[in-house]
Amino acid sequence: MGGAFRLDAFQRAAIAALDLGRNVLVAAPTGSGKTVVAEHAVAAALAAGRRAFYTTPIKALSNQKFADLIGIHGAEHVGLLTGDASIRPGAQVVVMTTEVVRNMLYTGTSLDDVDVIVLDEVHFLQDAYRGPVWEEVLLHAPPHVRFVCLSATVSNADELGAWLELVRGPTEVVVETERPVQLEHHVLARDRATARLVMMPTLVGGRPNPDGARLDAAAGPPRRRGSAGGRPRMRFGTPRRDEVVDLLASNDLLPALWFVFSRAGCDDAARSCADAGIRLTTPDERRRIAALLEEHLGGLADADLEALDHRRFVEVLECGIAAHHAGMVPPFKELVEACFIQGLVKLVFATETLALGLNMPARCTVLERLSKFTGERHSVLSPAEYTQLAGRAGRRGIDESGTAVVLWSPFLVFDEVASLVSSRSFNLRSAFRPTYNMAVNLIGRYAEDQADRTLNRSFAQYQADRSVVRLERRVDRRVEEVERLRAELGEERDAVDSYRLLLRAARGEEGSGRRRDAAVDEALGRCRPGDVLQLDRLTVAVLAATRRKGGAMLRVVDARARTRTAHAAEFSRAPEVIGRIDVPTPYAPRQRNFQEEVARRLARAVRDGRLVASGEESDPPEGVADAPDRHEAARLVESHPLHRSTGRDALVRLARRLEHAEADVAAMRLRVESVGDTLGRQFRRVVDLLRRRGYVTGWSLTDHGAVLARIYHESDLLVAEALNAGLLDDLEPPALAAVASCLTYEHRSRDLPPPPSLPGAVAAERWRALRALADDLVLDEERHRLPPTRRPDPTFAGAAAAWCRGASLEDVLLLADLSGGDVVRNMKQLIDLLRQVGQIAPNSETAASARRTVARLDRGVVALASANRGAS
Repeated sequence: MGGAFRLDAFQRAAIAALDLGRNVLVAAPTGSGKTVVAEHAVAAALAAGRRAFYTTPIKALSNQKFADLIGIHGAEHVGLLTGDASIRPGAQVVVMTTEVVRNMLYTGTSLDDVDVIVLDEVHFLQDAYRGPVWEEVLLHAPPHVRFVCLSATVSNADELGAWLELVRGPTEVVVETERPVQLEHHVLARDRATARLVMMPTLVGGRPNPDGARLDAAAGPPRRRGSAGGRPRMRFGTPRRDEVVDLLASNDLLPALWFVFSRAGCDDAARSCADAGIRLTTPDERRRIAALLEEHLGGLADADLEALDHRRFVEVLECGIAAHHAGMVPPFKELVEACFIQGLVKLVFATETLALGLNMPARCTVLERLSKFTGERHSVLSPAEYTQLAGRAGRRGIDESGTAVVLWSPFLVFDEVASLVSSRSFNLRSAFRPTYNMAVNLIGRYAEDQADRTLNRSFAQYQADRSVVRLERRVDRRVEEVERLRAELGEERDAVDSYRLLLRAARGEEGSGRRRDAAVDEALGRCRPGDVLQLDRLTVAVLAATRRKGGAMLRVVDARARTRTAHAAEFSRAPEVIGRIDVPTPYAPRQRNFQEEVARRLARAVRDGRLVASGEESDPPEGVADAPDRHEAARLVESHPLHRSTGRDALVRLARRLEHAEADVAAMRLRVESVGDTLGRQFRRVVDLLRRRGYVTGWSLTDHGAVLARIYHESDLLVAEALNAGLLDDLEPPALAAVASCLTYEHRSRDLPPPPSLPGAVAAERWRALRALADDLVLDEERHRLPPTRRPDPTFAGAAAAWCRGASLEDVLLLADLSGGDVVRNMKQLIDLLRQVGQIAPNSETAASARRTVARLDRGVVALASANRGAS
């Protein structure tokens, strides 16, 4: 299926592999035409009278692909299954989110008539929370099902392909690194002296542009503030938005996607451009926008439109300008997408979520800055993130080239931009981990040894095993070196060690001699992330341990989240490990949110009395306490038999190399031990906890375990515990909505949440019981060294209850203090959980109440968000 253009070589290769009955992994840049391969697989399945599943990571992408496939095959042949919609689920082609097909596999839905499953955006398997779902699908699908895996360009596609071949059979890896439309990269600055814009190419001949350094240059001496020097005056500045839009328009670089990593920033940018008098539409285009407005927003009540500031949204849209972000209600976002695709909107200010697969290519992309706020801190874009955003520029069959523009800022160094642009290091790492729901489904489906084998077949274990093999090879080489050095030293080692000890003591160096230094270095080398130490009478947890030429060193954090690096030379004695805490996953010791979570766990461990933190000095290692003082050591050095030996210096260097090699071997063996059976150990801890709490007995599920097997939720075990404790029983719909929302909502703002507002004394009592249940579960998880379940959050409870009672959207927006899109998204997440409760609750009255609550919540803009794309 070539579409309107000639197939590229990578597309022909992938299609040929599919026609031979193989699985296919296609790793190619954004906009290169990967979906042509998937569409060929779907068409081939239909031609053979078989079915095809097309999975995507997000509902918006599922909706878009649903519409695309209807255009190819007709509505009668295409269905949609997401948490919001079920349209023709028995169709020959069904589009769904990846979680839906995973749930099918766990509930025993037959896939006998399914020929192929497309996993779009398969690189999503590295997502910390949702990534395991992709691997579950690949591991549990019946052997006859073939897979088409579509990925962004990654450095280790061959590794992923080798694993796919191991678990799915013959697999063709097709990698394309060239874009069909070339992409030009620029930095755009405003020359303060001339007030003109300077568009500087980032790369010249594939290398950093040597002229780029002038964008970093100062214009003169530093400004002075009183008597103190200030920052240097920069020759260049950040261009104004209206200047940039004029430049894009005059250089025929519209339509453009302008990425701003803030929802409020997107709204402000779109409105400020409209207020500046920028008009990018013709009268005919405005008439067409009006028709699309009626098509997409006609189902919304006037009061809802007013609450969403519809009038201001339309004013900006008619200028050919729009914002696009998760804070907008879905009908508004879908309208923006439709207008942009049809060429009616020429400039969209968007957050990075738009870059995830949605088909909105542009001629130009603009990045306002190269850092974004992650919820904890600002971080610089990774090469993969930059490529995903910039790669939206350049429309195949329309543009000869695409243009990516980074706006100058005083915090931007040109060479760093060039390095980001030219980097090709996008390594894919598995985020697979055993969850409670996964564990009970494995127990329910497999014998114990089969469950272990399933975990061992995961991509995470595959990567860990390869890592272990590499480490073991390094250990072997280092052990050979140790043995060779020992043989060279032979019987001289004791003499050399004693001489080095005396020499250091005579020089008055830190500590009481080399034995003390060796003991400290060895002790630090044995430390692992999560070990708790006493450092300067302060209790700290180890974040990371490394070894450099100067010896071992630790990166540590205290209970107040203060970090520091501790070097071996700072210790006068070998530190003692006084306890251990479990570190969060994924392991990211440089990230501030990771450090803060370790600090919280350390504080809890100290508070709970699980550590012995006396701060008292322990006895020094054997042989150090009696080391000679400096003057005595100098006398002993002179009389040492090695002192006047001609080979003395060579022997000392040899002993030093041996000491370092031995320490390296010990450190690498610890790493092998920690990496080797990580998944297996964690799975056994999960099962032990489930046994303790009554979900598993032996290798069988209890009734509670059978319920947990059908709960697909981030806090699956806490939901099951709440059902078992009756916390969702005997509640009227508004109260049930409020209590259940505590399990789905998470306050993400940097501002403190408002006090909880529960509808009535019974709901408030249930919230307190749910909080206590969560506290008990987290303590149990800490005892089992498992990642803690996210604690319930009552912030959205009042809004959920009000919407359930029939309150207006305006009132709920005021009550929730959230955007329209956030309210809709949280209502839909609540509906998804309550639908599950309506199917699985052991108490039939609770199940019925959950279904009634869903009916009350699924109305107005919430219901329209599900129906807009499903009418095809």
